[in-house]
Amino acid sequence: MEVGIVMGSDSDLSVMKESAAALDEFGVDHEMVIASAHRHPEKVARYARAAAEAGIKVIIAGAGGAAHLPGVIAALTTLPVIGVPVAGAYLGGADSLYSIVQMPRGIPVATVGINGAFNAGLLAVQILALEKEGLREKLAAYRQRLAAGVEEKDRRLRDR
Repeated sequence: MEVGIVMGSDSDLSVMKESAAALDEFGVDHEMVIASAHRHPEKVARYARAAAEAGIKVIIAGAGGAAHLPGVIAALTTLPVIGVPVAGAYLGGADSLYSIVQMPRGIPVATVGINGAFNAGLLAVQILALEKEGLREKLAAYRQRLAAGVEEKDRRLRDR
């Protein structure tokens, strides 16, 4: 496994599965784990401390509400951690976003937008592509497909 996708609760799965979808699109091996920073901090600590030795190169961590999971993981590993703020019932995810993005100096967490799990997966691919030419080529082809999609939409608009 090259990427670990960790979420605080199974209620986050509907968002976090998008990280897995992005990784699947590029053929990147990954695992998904539920490990709550508040309800089971020992499990989070075990996972974060053992991740590098297990072959994990990037961790994507998503949580809602107080959203301490990405920061706690980042404090326990030197691996890159990408935080995904998950929208909750009360503040639309702003609480989660602020919790993840406001990390103290020295313990960074790369943070995507609220419910931006697909982009988190793409960011993990970009990090891995630093050392994998095949992934760089797949990313270039993906970007070309995005550009072609814009051109196609523009063509359809003009043909109306």
